[in-house]
Amino acid sequence: MKIAVTSTGKNLESPIDSRFGRAAYLIVVDTESLAFEAVDNTASVNAFKGAGIQAAATISKKGAKALLTGYCGPKAFQALEAAKIKVANDVTGTVKDAIAAFNAGKIQFSDNPNVDAHW
Repeated sequence: MKIAVTSTGKNLESPIDSRFGRAAYLIVVDTESLAFEAVDNTASVNAFKGAGIQAAATISKKGAKALLTGYCGPKAFQALEAAKIKVANDVTGTVKDAIAAFNAGKIQFSDNPNVDAHW
């Protein structure tokens, strides 16, 4: 299964970026093989608005079925729900830690965004 994890860097040892839409990188990982792609999220980071929606479209195109992040706002959450991507908020540690927790069944998925809209 492919999942996306927000990251401050380009590898599995990088810390999770707490922001979804404006995360520096979106790491798309195959949870079985741990093969991954670091997607530069500069376009969303620099967006005037709609960063979360753009980031949601990016991970959807990459085939992710779940997102592990710190914070996800209402518009991004809605876009992710529409794409049938589950969201886990309040995830901390490194990307590798988050993947291990996911594989061990220790990740709780959210029913709602955990921050207010910025616009």
